[in-house]
Amino acid sequence: MFIETETTPNPASLKFLPGQQVMPSGTREFATPEAAEASPLAQAIFDTGEVTNVFFGGDFVSVTAAPGAEWSALKPQVVSILLDHFVSQAPLFAGGDASGIAVPAEDEPMLVEEDPADADIVAQINDLLETRVRPAVAGDGGDIQYRGFRDGIVYLQMQGACSGCPSSTATLKHGIEGLLKHYVPEVTEVRAA
Repeated sequence: MFIETETTPNPASLKFLPGQQVMPSGTREFATPEAAEASPLAQAIFDTGEVTNVFFGGDFVSVTAAPGAEWSALKPQVVSILLDHFVSQAPLFAGGDASGIAVPAEDEPMLVEEDPADADIVAQINDLLETRVRPAVAGDGGDIQYRGFRDGIVYLQMQGACSGCPSSTATLKHGIEGLLKHYVPEVTEVRAA
């Protein structure tokens, strides 16, 4: 088995591609060692002591190094952990599978109270996010979660390698905002949640 690595726009994060499915559906982010206890793989990566975020995508794992950590030393450790996990076919989550474990952002309430009259606009926004934005963001080792729409403003939350990335503001303001404004004239602004 060979684990490929890719850089991401976030210099603190690397994207690891095991060449097989990681998450059967959705994504999962671990922003603390305590959250990582739900996954033996995420916990093992956090146990290196040099990691601040682990993110599982459909076919990748993004890892964000702690400030001051050197990827030259951390990368071989993460690759070794991933190899051990995927070669042994260990379960991704404690308890054997991901059933009953939801992606945290889906459990959280919307950031703003949405107007039921905006249902068609919200559907258009979500369709564009799913078909155009999420695939591009996943290519950079992250994900984006819809957090609400109110008074022309779309609230989005960046995850994985995209969370805390120096270019995430530019991605939101120039990329995603421009796309949404073009296809959904009711959108006037995009803000980070």
